[in-house]
Parts: sequence; C-alpha cells; structure tokens
Amino acid sequence: MPAAARKVSIQGEAGSFSHQAAIQLFGPRVEVLPCSNFELVFTSLRDRKVNAALIPIENTLHGSVHENYDHLLQFDFRIVAETSVRIVHNLIALPGVKYRDVRQVYSHPVALNQCLHFLAVNPQMERMPFYDTAGSVKMLAAEQRRDAAAIASAVSAEIYGAHILKRSIEDDRQNFTRFFLLRRPGQPPLRLREPAKKGWKTSLVFSTHNQPGSLFRALSAFALRDLSLAKIESRPLRGKPWEYLFYLDFHGNIEETRVQKALGHLQELADMLRVLGCYRV
Repeated sequence: MPAAARKVSIQGEAGSFSHQAAIQLFGPRVEVLPCSNFELVFTSLRDRKVNAALIPIENTLHGSVHENYDHLLQFDFRIVAETSVRIVHNLIALPGVKYRDVRQVYSHPVALNQCLHFLAVNPQMERMPFYDTAGSVKMLAAEQRRDAAAIASAVSAEIYGAHILKRSIEDDRQNFTRFFLLRRPGQPPLRLREPAKKGWKTSLVFSTHNQPGSLFRALSAFALRDLSLAKIESRPLRGKPWEYLFYLDFHGNIEETRVQKALGHLQELADMLRVLGCYRV
C-alpha cells in the first residue's frame, strides 16, 4: 500500500486511542496527522491533507460522540470501515520515576473519571485534567517531570520513551470505543489490516414529518424486511426547534434487494434521507 494511502487524521496526539485504532486498521507503519479537535479531523480530509479520517463515534460507558454525528451530516464523506478499541488505561511516567514519587496525575477528564477507584486508593496523587491522554505523556517527556505521571495508552509510552508504572487501572474493563474510518466520495478502496469480515452494516441519516407515528412508520421499513437495527441516535434539527434527525445503523448491504426496498420505502416517508456508508463488520 502506498505511503500516502496510510496517512490518516485523528483527534489527539500520536499515541492516543485514535492512533491505536488506526494501527488496528492499517498496521504499525500508518502515518497519522494529529488534530487538536474533531472539526480539524474532518477539514483535513476535505482539504486533501490526508487520505482518510478516523473518528470515535461511540463509547460503551459514555455513549455517543454527538459532535461527530453532526459533522457526518455537515461533511460529504463516506464511512468505509469501523473498528473497536478496548480502552486500557495505564499509569505512565518517565524512566526512573518510582510509584512513590508521583504527586500529580495528568490525563483527559474522561480518562480520569474512568479511573476513579485507582485514584481514590491513591489520594496522594492529585488529579490534573489535560487536553489529551497521549498529550499528557508527551508533556511529561517535554518538561522532564519527575514528580508526575499520566494516564494513557501503552502505545503512548512507547512513542514518548516513558514506562508503565501500573497497567489497566480503569474501573470497568468492558470499556470500548467504536471508530469510523471516513473517505471522500470516489476515492478507491483501501486495503485494511483487519481480517476480512463476513457481514455488512449500513449507516444513514434521515428526518421525518413531525406527526404522530412518523418514526414508527419509518422504522417499519426495516422491520417488514427483517433487517436488524444496530443503533439509532437522534440529534436536534437546526432551524426547527423540537424536531430531530435520526442516525441509523442496520445490518445489511445496499446491494441487497431487501435493503434497496427498505430504503425506497423510507425515502417515501422521509423529508430527507442520506446514506453515510456501507461497510464490513
């Protein structure tokens, strides 16, 4: 695979969980473009600075990443793959720093909140919110902090020359984040590292008339054809207070006759319908 095809924009620094997701999809040689916020992840793909973008869309503990649902509607990209990362938080410090030396722990607020039990039994460690998990390890290395540690991924420890003081300090080990891989329309298919998957999933967004039973009728387009819904998410419809867009994932390929009939049925009922992607799962 050409090197350019492996350049992917992510939110956060190298070594973040988004970077880990990119490695799962492309392998360890993937080149990432770190972005400080999600909008920059999308605009970097729009402006052709990268050939793909990787965004978190859902976490099993904290739910959906609503900002990215909004960006999916704003930008004309296609979802071409998904992957899930098991979130393993590690206590990371510079080489030579001992457990007893740590007086401050830096990480993203979400990561700190996912390690409350560990922090409760170590009250000598002050919680220090930071903009990014991997960014906190990068900061320790840049400032040569000998009294502090970070909570981040094992990949970040490798990248910034740090070491892991304690592994897997998260409260809940059933903590996974699902990521979407995005491409511009018309780009050729990518060869991904993950093994071939057997099924298909389709993601779309639609809105309906604000009338009693309209959502029920819209979803019946799938139920009548035995199509299994994987997720439904509502988001406010801008300019129309108390009306909503519905993002939907269902199991099926848009090349299937029953899927085409379901989408045709939904098109008749919806004010707006847009397919965001069809990808293997």
